[in-house]
Amino acid sequence: MSGGERVMSEIRVTQVKSKIGGTRVQRETLRSLGLRRIGDVVVKADRPEIRGMVQAVRHLVTVEEVD
Repeated sequence: MSGGERVMSEIRVTQVKSKIGGTRVQRETLRSLGLRRIGDVVVKADRPEIRGMVQAVRHLVTVEEVD
């Protein structure tokens, strides 16, 4: 790596439980993460903003580090 390049790690977020019965905020958070249905997987940058969103719906998703 040269210059000011930074390697940003990523996380894989998988929806494993239904949003039905959740609060409006939880449903909106899943949508903001790009998750629509059980089994959907998205890869996001490992940033504090994304970690906070995942924390809000931690009982509905699983998170894995991506190399």
